[in-house]
Amino acid sequence: MLLAASVAVGYAPIDLGTAIADLSAGRRTLPALVLAELRLPRAILGAAVGFSLGITGAALQGLMRNPLADPGVVGVSGAAALGAVVAFYFGFSSTFALALPLGGLIGAGLATAFLLALAGRGAGTATLILAGVALSSLSGALTALALNLAPSPYAALEVVFWLMGSLSDRSLAHVALALPFMAVGWVLVLSTGRALDALTLGEDTAASLGFPLRRVRFTVIGGTAAAVGASVAVAGAIGFIGLVVPHLMRPFVGHRPGRLLLASGLAGAVLTLGADIAVRLIPTRPELKLGVVTALIGAPFFLALLRHLRVDGE
Repeated sequence: MLLAASVAVGYAPIDLGTAIADLSAGRRTLPALVLAELRLPRAILGAAVGFSLGITGAALQGLMRNPLADPGVVGVSGAAALGAVVAFYFGFSSTFALALPLGGLIGAGLATAFLLALAGRGAGTATLILAGVALSSLSGALTALALNLAPSPYAALEVVFWLMGSLSDRSLAHVALALPFMAVGWVLVLSTGRALDALTLGEDTAASLGFPLRRVRFTVIGGTAAAVGASVAVAGAIGFIGLVVPHLMRPFVGHRPGRLLLASGLAGAVLTLGADIAVRLIPTRPELKLGVVTALIGAPFFLALLRHLRVDGE
């Protein structure tokens, strides 16, 4: 329903039935072009990005057994953002339409290669977390350096706006570029459901049940990198979805990490689509960035979660 609402909502009102009929008949009318080139890609990416953030957030919280883990903790989000900033900085984005998402995917790929190399050497979960924090810090520092050395304030402003996260002006080319990587990530993450259930009993118990922990870490991190890297590459940084959604859905699945994966993915898609619809309905010009809206929703929840965890720990 929200997917249909996302297609229907926009600044310029169109007759959705006429647009669908024209598009089906191959008529390149204005309503058909708006539907195919603007509304439909935005709706598809909203659902796919939200699903990616929700499912990977649940997987990382299950793997690390830490309720505060989210997709940004492995450093792939920051590396993908840095790759896109590099494409901005050197002017590739103005000469090649898909340079921006490709730069993000390359940054995510390099970060993934580093993390998977660590996982392949038998690094534990704590080591991978620390490596992810180091990657995030380094990526943030290099992004700040690029902003500081930007050739003009307009270029710096363009980078900052992109980093805030948005789904506006995305095309079917962005969908075709990012969706295969996201789909691979979803399959990898979903394949670890039983192992994540076993990990609730402890790493030693999970290993004794026949789950190879190195492979599980390898699969979760690889799937997270593919899904989140592609998401950041096409939509920028959209925070708090991966942190908030698993906590909202956990009571409905009996607190089982394996069942939480799909539920969190679907809820992430719903929350992202809802926030993106709200962005278009709020009467501001230019429109609010999606990452700003999700942060305004997620930050109070995060503070409430910290308070809840503190009370439980006392």
